[in-house]
Amino acid sequence: MGRAEAMFEHKEYIASLPRRPGVYRMYGAAQELLYVGKARSLRDRVGSYFAPRNVDPKVQALVAQIAAIEVTVTNSETEALLLEYNLIKAHKPRFNVVLRDDKSFPYIHLYIEHDYPRLEFYRGSRAAPGRYFGPFPSAGAVRDTLNQLQKLFGIRNCRDSFFANRSRPCLQHQIGRCSAPCVGLITREAYAQDIAAAVKVLEGHSDEVSAELQARMEEAGARLEFERAAAIRDQLAALKRIQAQQVVMAEGARDADVFAIAGVAGEYAVSVMLVRGGRNLGTSSYFPRAVLAEPDEALSSFVMQYYASADAPAEVLLGSGAEEVTPLAEALRARLGRSIEVRAPARGIGARWVELARENATQALRMRLARRAGMDEMLSDLAHELDLPEPPQRIECFDISHTGGEGTVAACVVFGPEGPLKKEYRRFNIRGVTPGDDYAALRQALERRYRRVAEGEVPAPDVLLIDGGLGQITQVHEVLAALAFAELALVGVAKGPDRRPGQERLFVYGAPSPLTPVPHGPASRLIQRIRDEAHRFAISGHRKKRARRYHESVLELVPGLGPAKRRALLKHFGGLQGVMRAGVADLTQVSGIGASLARTLYDHLHPGA
Repeated sequence: MGRAEAMFEHKEYIASLPRRPGVYRMYGAAQELLYVGKARSLRDRVGSYFAPRNVDPKVQALVAQIAAIEVTVTNSETEALLLEYNLIKAHKPRFNVVLRDDKSFPYIHLYIEHDYPRLEFYRGSRAAPGRYFGPFPSAGAVRDTLNQLQKLFGIRNCRDSFFANRSRPCLQHQIGRCSAPCVGLITREAYAQDIAAAVKVLEGHSDEVSAELQARMEEAGARLEFERAAAIRDQLAALKRIQAQQVVMAEGARDADVFAIAGVAGEYAVSVMLVRGGRNLGTSSYFPRAVLAEPDEALSSFVMQYYASADAPAEVLLGSGAEEVTPLAEALRARLGRSIEVRAPARGIGARWVELARENATQALRMRLARRAGMDEMLSDLAHELDLPEPPQRIECFDISHTGGEGTVAACVVFGPEGPLKKEYRRFNIRGVTPGDDYAALRQALERRYRRVAEGEVPAPDVLLIDGGLGQITQVHEVLAALAFAELALVGVAKGPDRRPGQERLFVYGAPSPLTPVPHGPASRLIQRIRDEAHRFAISGHRKKRARRYHESVLELVPGLGPAKRRALLKHFGGLQGVMRAGVADLTQVSGIGASLARTLYDHLHPGA
């Protein structure tokens, strides 16, 4: 059969994206992460990959494998840069340039073994004493932060040798960027307060610094020290600019999961943000079916279900009312057998994480509703084309895949008003039919599937699509009629004369002639999407089956190596490649493989070695 193509309806998805900074993650058909990128405008950047003018071979190779895209909205492009770095480091997508360590990323270093510590740009291993803040996405981001902190708090940036030999203030003091501790213009205690405030900002606790500055400004105003009050006012304004861009925490921060909910009863979106070691690792979106629950109640219920299958970190942050915190913490403690800190932060970096998670939940819900509107349009148009009384709510599509008649697999994909229902996809290994007989393979798959439908185990679809023409649907109808589904709307989807998308012909069982939907219209796009997804799902299953068969067939030729030992070898080494790389001593570590058999196996896999 032909090459599988990843199913991704990019036009609808891109139209639903916001023009906001953020990070996008591209996934393949097997849910593997292919690529991570950052964008100033998510809609424009993601759309550029699919633009007709983008003919770069590397981009085309990536686009051909995309089956899904997820996005995380950020507050700034700088924040998107850091999130991109965190994701690349954590997942190492194969289309990204993956760095081996942090040495290429800059940090801010606080060298504390001095009476008047300084903050400095740092790049390299973090073995020297002191504290490190970062990593930052670029050297420019570090220098910008250092400049802002120097303006705010007058922190020195000179080398210790320069500091020790000053007799009068330098230019940095004259332009308002240093408090001149080198010549005693500030006490050690006051300088230590400025350093502590700068560290709080870098740790994400700039709200505390803002409150302190606000109090000092009001005190100066009360004492009629208006110039001092104006200077503190300028400090506050600069600090707010840092807060808007701040995206880092100190190394060694606790792990946390951040939950936020958006929407109304029956139409909720929950965003889950993972923070590990102080690093934001992006968000995932979920859409719980909570028809009657209020938002806080729905979020608490979701969190409990979430940790039924996920490991809980030390801290859980909620974007909901404080009244949910205590009962949720107690319930998690009872279920997990250990203490979990649950809180709804109102200030600090935790509050900003919650707000970012809430913004992503809002965006995810908006995009979901936009895509649903697109599906509603396509389903309505399909009902019009097929002369159905109402838009279908469930569509199934079958396809067959094999190589020269070997390893035949039938696939069934299911679509509903919200798009693909992947949990309901099914594959059928076809046995006992003549190799290459697609009609017989279809009959076997349909009989197995619709026997379960007849028994009430699976809902019946409103429309059944078959990849094929009149011959295929005639064979399928015989099976359906025998199982009392003769009235089911049955449609064969055949390629057009040039085999190009948009030219499909629809063979509706019982209709006198085939239909041709409006090229590239809503119904045509939906049919292409479902048929391509069925083709992808069938051929990926066939390839997995063929790969397993190949692995087993190579090992089947080894004398004394039975099925149980073959499975044990493949499981132990993770596949045939691992077995091929193993030495004789490694092979003997597998249960049931003695030294003699290991040598026989090694010699068989490496003839002439």
